[in-house]
Amino acid sequence: MKNIQLCPDGKYRWAYELSLYKNPHILFLVWKIFGWILFGIWVFMLILQVSDGILSAKEIVLFSLKFLGGIGALVFVLSILGYGLYAFIMGGKYCALFEMDGKGVEHKQMKAQVKKAQLIGVLTALAGLAGGRVGTVGQGMMVAGSSGGMYTAFEHVKSIKADKKRSLIKVNETLFKNQVYADGEDFDFALDYIVKRCPNAKVTIK
Repeated sequence: MKNIQLCPDGKYRWAYELSLYKNPHILFLVWKIFGWILFGIWVFMLILQVSDGILSAKEIVLFSLKFLGGIGALVFVLSILGYGLYAFIMGGKYCALFEMDGKGVEHKQMKAQVKKAQLIGVLTALAGLAGGRVGTVGQGMMVAGSSGGMYTAFEHVKSIKADKKRSLIKVNETLFKNQVYADGEDFDFALDYIVKRCPNAKVTIK
C-alpha cells in the first residue's frame, strides 16, 4: 500500500486529494440529485392537473416537454456554473480523510482546503493519538479542520460499485450512499477489504 496506513488502534487511515476538474463525480452526483427532485415535482404537478381534468393527453405531452425540457435545461446550466464556482473556491481540489476497520468506513471532508502534505500530517497525528503518543497531540489539532463525516457500517451495505478510472468505490446502504476514494494499489486494497466484509452486497466493478 502506498498511502493507506495501518494505525496502532487497528484502523486503516489515508488522505485523498480529488481533482474537481479531472474527476467530476461530484458534478454527476449533483445532476442525479436535481434530476430526481425535478422528476418528483413534475409527477406531483402532473397528478394535480390530471386529477382536476385540466390537461388532455396532448396537453400532458406538451406540458411534460416544456417542464422537463425548459426547467431541466436551466437546472443543467446552473448546476455547471455552480459547480465551476465551487471548484474555483475550493482551489480545484476536494480533500478528504478516510478511516476504515473491520466494521465500517468513514469519509470526512476537510472544512478548509489544505495541501496533500498537510493531510499526510493529519494522518501522522491520528496514528500517534491512536497509539497513545502524547507528543503528537499538538499536530492532532489539525483534525479539528475536518467536518463531521459519513460513516458506513459494512453489515448494512447493499451494493458496492467500483470504478478504478475514477478512483471511486461507492458503498451503498438502503438510504445512504458513501464514496471512498483511493488510487492504484490503495484502490485494490480498499476494494478487496470492503468487499470481503460486505457479504450481502452486490458488487459491480468497471
